[in-house]
Amino acid sequence: MSYGLLLCIISIGLVVTMGLMRVVNLAHGAFAAIGGYLAVGLLTPLGVPLGLAILLAVAAVAAFSIAVERLLYVHLYGASELDQVLLTVGINFIVVAGLTVAFGPNVLPSRLPPSLAGSVDLGIRAFETYRLVVLAVGVIVIGGLWLVFERTSFGARLRAAVDNRTMAQAVGIDVPRLFSIAFALGSALAALGGALGAPLLPLEPLYPFKYLILVLVIVALSGFGNVRATLFVAIFVGIVDTAARYFLPESGAFTLYVLLIVLIVWRPDGLLAPRSAR
Repeated sequence: MSYGLLLCIISIGLVVTMGLMRVVNLAHGAFAAIGGYLAVGLLTPLGVPLGLAILLAVAAVAAFSIAVERLLYVHLYGASELDQVLLTVGINFIVVAGLTVAFGPNVLPSRLPPSLAGSVDLGIRAFETYRLVVLAVGVIVIGGLWLVFERTSFGARLRAAVDNRTMAQAVGIDVPRLFSIAFALGSALAALGGALGAPLLPLEPLYPFKYLILVLVIVALSGFGNVRATLFVAIFVGIVDTAARYFLPESGAFTLYVLLIVLIVWRPDGLLAPRSAR
C-alpha cells in the first residue's frame, strides 16, 4: 500500500496536467526525479532534517516548473498530441543527461533518519516506520486534493477553463495564471512523490523513464482526471506489482503488464467508470 500511495502521489500530479489540463506531459517523471535528488542532496551531505528537505525540494521544483511552463509548455496548450509528446520526451532526455553529469550514472544512496529507520509493532505484525509515514502523508495529500478539485472555486475554474477557454476568459477567469498554478501544483506533487519515495524507489538518472509506464497506466485506468479513482487504481497496482514480484520473481513485472493490458481493454474509460453501451 505504501508503494501504491507513492505512485498515487506522483500520478495525481499527472492527473492534473494530463487529465484536467489536457497536456500529454511525459516529462512528469523528470520533476519527480529532480525533487528526489534535491531532497537527498539536502538530507545527506548538508544534514537538513528530512521534513524540511522534502519541503524545500517541493518548493524549488514548483518554482522551477512555473518558469518551464511559461517558457515551453504554454506553447503546447491546444497543440497536437505529437508535438506534446516530442517536447516532453525531449525534456526527459535533457534531465536524464543533467542528472548523470551532476550525480553520476549509479543509484543515489538515501539514508533515513534514525527515528524513521526502525519498525512499529501494530499487534498483527511489525511495520517499517517510514512506510507508515508514507501511508499517512499519502492519505492526507489525496484527501486535500480531492477537496481542492471538488469543493473549491479553483477546481471549478480549472475545469471551466479546460472545457471552454474562451468563455472562461469572457467571464473574467485569468486562464494563463490558472494554468501556471495548476501546472506548478502537478509538478510539486511529482516532486513530493519523488522526495518522499527516495528511500523506497531508488533514485537514478533514468528515473524519469523508469516509472513512466506505471504512472501513465494509473492515469489511464483512473479515467483521466478522477482523483478518487486514482487512489484506488494506484493502490491496486502497488499491491499487484509487489505480490507478483514476491510470488513470481522471474515473471512478476510481465504478469503485472499483462493484467494491466487486459484491464485497459476491458475498461478503456477507467476501472470505476460505467461501461459505455456499444
